[in-house]
Amino acid sequence: MNFASDNWAGASPQINAALAEHGGGFAAAYGSSDLDEKARQKIGEIFEKDVSVLFVPTGTAANSLAAALIMKPGGIVLAHRESHMIEDECGAPELLSGGGRLVGVDGIDGKIDPVALAQVLKRHDPPFLHYGRPVGMSITQATEVGTVYRVREIAALTDLAATSKLPVHMDGARFANAIVRLDKTPAELTWKAGIDFVSFGASKNGCWCAEALVIFDRSLQEEAEYLRKRAGHLFSKSRFVAAQYLAWLENDLWLDLARHANSMAEELARRISQSGRVKLAWECEANSVFVYMEEETSTQMRKAGARFYPWHLPAGHTPPGDVPESCGLFRLVTSFATTPAEIESFSRLLERS
Repeated sequence: MNFASDNWAGASPQINAALAEHGGGFAAAYGSSDLDEKARQKIGEIFEKDVSVLFVPTGTAANSLAAALIMKPGGIVLAHRESHMIEDECGAPELLSGGGRLVGVDGIDGKIDPVALAQVLKRHDPPFLHYGRPVGMSITQATEVGTVYRVREIAALTDLAATSKLPVHMDGARFANAIVRLDKTPAELTWKAGIDFVSFGASKNGCWCAEALVIFDRSLQEEAEYLRKRAGHLFSKSRFVAAQYLAWLENDLWLDLARHANSMAEELARRISQSGRVKLAWECEANSVFVYMEEETSTQMRKAGARFYPWHLPAGHTPPGDVPESCGLFRLVTSFATTPAEIESFSRLLERS
């Protein structure tokens, strides 16, 4: 009953097979192998555009590289106040961007509010030396609280950013989960909606160690490559990352894995709603389920083998009046490896706790 994180799940059999297949012999290093080029072309097909692809070891590296790519002296990257970049990356984007700042923007449901964004942009128009200057914006898809941006929501933010000539990055650690939830294409959720580059995450969705920064303007590739090398994020044997992406994207495996994770989250949410013991905090839209649960109940369940984490109350949310003060907020995450049996075991345990 492991609902701690999709990071805890292993790799899918297809990914393991691809690594074994390409594990022997020789291939050009540092991203120059035939396999690397095939992966780049495949990712371009997925996004319906000729793209630059920079493989990196972690999502934090991809996000930080994006911040570095748009940074200027006195630069500020705008992101949701509770985004992963701000709360969970230990200052890496600031460090690797050469001292740029991340500034939080308000919004409920883990999403940047266009009104709040407009207010922040207005503060910097006209520019004032002592404030610093916005140089870009980052949005998270799916968000840290498991919600997803619709196309119209992305476009509303990118239109505002465009008025200030700000490039927009998407942190897509759970991009696949958003894709299958919304039934949209990668192109529709990114460059067609005004996104300039995306951290295209695979590690949370069936791969070993596979992350990539996908850049839709190929003129930025040379600059990005120098930044990646300087930051120490250039794989020597990047063919192993390329092999993972090729297998992951083949026959839409990546979408099948995400679809399974989402369906398991929906089933988990349904069981929780039926239990009467735990209350859903908000609708499940991707592969994360957030619940209000008695602290004593959560302790008993974790002692019995259930794995999940407490979570802080997001901005703009207050517990409903029927939620006792003795309840805390908890996050449960499903993955491609979650089984119906785990959902059943959790449901039975919840009834006994």
